[in-house]
Amino acid sequence: RVVLMEEVLEFVLPKKQQLTVAKGQNHVQLLLDARGEVLFFQQRDSGWYPSLRLAHRYPEFMPTWQVDEGAIPHVLDGSNIFCAGLVNEQAKMDVELEPGQPVVVMAYGKDHACCVGLVKKTRDEIR
Repeated sequence: RVVLMEEVLEFVLPKKQQLTVAKGQNHVQLLLDARGEVLFFQQRDSGWYPSLRLAHRYPEFMPTWQVDEGAIPHVLDGSNIFCAGLVNEQAKMDVELEPGQPVVVMAYGKDHACCVGLVKKTRDEIR
């Protein structure tokens, strides 16, 4: 079942819930709920992106691409995802996304997302 973004947002951000914006180093802002849990983050003037924990909780919240198994340690160390990690038989890019759109990146053989990212090239440019 695909969860509509509006349904998830209503549950995650109830209308009367107190939210806090925390500012961090390197122009990062965090949107926290009343319990202090990070829901969304923003860097500089970019859009707001869901935290990895929120992506784990609601995997259908955003479009998803899958990288191969070899990309996992590099992504967890903070590296960008290279085209090679998206073009082999373990990778999947089922959803067509335009540059600038957010995407949740899953890893082959894993249940949880390894990162939330920003698309830099279209699926056709990557292939």
